[in-house]
Amino acid sequence: MTPQILMPPSADALSPHRAPTPSSSTDAFIAFTGVTKVYGEGSTAFEALKGIDLGIARGEFLAVMGPSGCGKSTLMNLLGCLDTPTKGSYTFDGVHVEHLSRDQRALLRRHYLGFVFQGFNLLARTTALENVELPLLYRGQSAAVRRAAAREALAHVGLLGWEHHTPSELSGGQQQRVAVARALVSNPLVLLADEPTGNLDSQRSREIMELIRSLNQEHGITVIMVTHEPETAAYADRVIHMLDGLVDREHHNGKVH
Repeated sequence: MTPQILMPPSADALSPHRAPTPSSSTDAFIAFTGVTKVYGEGSTAFEALKGIDLGIARGEFLAVMGPSGCGKSTLMNLLGCLDTPTKGSYTFDGVHVEHLSRDQRALLRRHYLGFVFQGFNLLARTTALENVELPLLYRGQSAAVRRAAAREALAHVGLLGWEHHTPSELSGGQQQRVAVARALVSNPLVLLADEPTGNLDSQRSREIMELIRSLNQEHGITVIMVTHEPETAAYADRVIHMLDGLVDREHHNGKVH
């Protein structure tokens, strides 16, 4: 039996077999309330986030933009449960992530989040199929289950027939498709994409963004994406612009709020 993620007494248990239950129907699926992140101490302390309030709806496609050093990477690290706020609250479908232990956050990542990076992050000497299997290997799934799920994920991104090729035998666009398949193989609730088209030409970028958009629209996966490119951000439902550790403004349906 897969172990549960044990929660504080006031919160529901978060099991890999069951999505967490929000405290009320009006709550955002993902919510930051007064989130601050400080690195270092004393005179060397740096406040990367300065009290962010942000709500993300289930099934939303959100793009995050802003200049280097504005806090985008810190925001994504917190959303991805790779770090915790210094102050404030982060709730994932009603579960207070800041109350979770390191192991509990790892289980949340493993069972509910998928990650796609600019640099693909594929193992160089490992086939596409084996790269996609990795999240299920960490879950302790059998080889047969891993292989079947990885083939299905590769088929979903249009790479059936390429499963035995290593990254060096694939184009940049194909490598990013493998990375998307790896993120999908565990059926995540949320896809976190950090500059997913940053290393691709314009045609491959459009292909990857059409793929990510289809995952959002057809499968209901919540997508949170960092990008510097307005053309890429245009695929999102909403775009927030960060500046100096805060949300400076947002665009939604072509309007500034």
